[in-house]
Amino acid sequence: MPARPATLAGVDRSALLASVEHVARQAGQLILGIYGSEFTVRRKADASPVTDADEAAEHLIVAALDALGPWPVVAEEAASRGEAPAAADVFWLVDALDGTREFAARNGEFTVNIALIEHGVPVLGVVLVPVTDRLYAGSNTVREGLHGGGAGQGAWCVEGGQRQAIHCRAMPSVGATLACSRSHGDSAALAAWLQPLHIAARVVAGSSLKFGLLASGQADLYPRFGRTMEWDTAAGDAVLRAAGGRVENLDGTLLRYGKPGFENPHFIARGALSKP
Repeated sequence: MPARPATLAGVDRSALLASVEHVARQAGQLILGIYGSEFTVRRKADASPVTDADEAAEHLIVAALDALGPWPVVAEEAASRGEAPAAADVFWLVDALDGTREFAARNGEFTVNIALIEHGVPVLGVVLVPVTDRLYAGSNTVREGLHGGGAGQGAWCVEGGQRQAIHCRAMPSVGATLACSRSHGDSAALAAWLQPLHIAARVVAGSSLKFGLLASGQADLYPRFGRTMEWDTAAGDAVLRAAGGRVENLDGTLLRYGKPGFENPHFIARGALSKP
């Protein structure tokens, strides 16, 4: 088997990102077809939910990404079956339907997530909300992704046929807007972290939508004290870094990808580079 390219040197990132946006939209249409039907929810070995939409959309995305380039694809459902390839210098991370619980509850807050990782850094990402047809996308180089600032192609949101550049906002003087999960994981740890901060408002959103809120300047902080996997965060993280934000471990270092087991530690996503 030929060696996998270790970098994206020479790759037309703009064209690649446009292709990934198209793949995400195709997956979104497939998901919506199942969303409008009488689907069933099954349980995986770890007791998390899965539906035909998760599996069919992942099959579509993996086949499409294999056609786009020589990089391996790590996708949630394949990983749950023990079939994920090892991480490489460059590889895809896919959560074809992030927010299966939201999908099952029919609240619309589920997303399609596709990210490209280079040397542990999410350098390209697309997050699609199929129900509203809102799409977030962004691209960086490894160097830019290590610092944030949106110096690469930048980030944008497409909704209602309109494409608009997005960027993180400076922390408001009145206090931060907190993006919250519907379930907080370790609520005691979250409360302790929030205690010294001035939180002016809170907004609740499912799945990777919280990264979009930070990237578009509608929120400032998203602390996650609970279990997540790399495919849950990579696409939103790529968009956020392209918009000028960052995702940190609790020690302040940047979240990296391709970790053994693909499991994330607790993290803080920030829409501003300065501390709150």
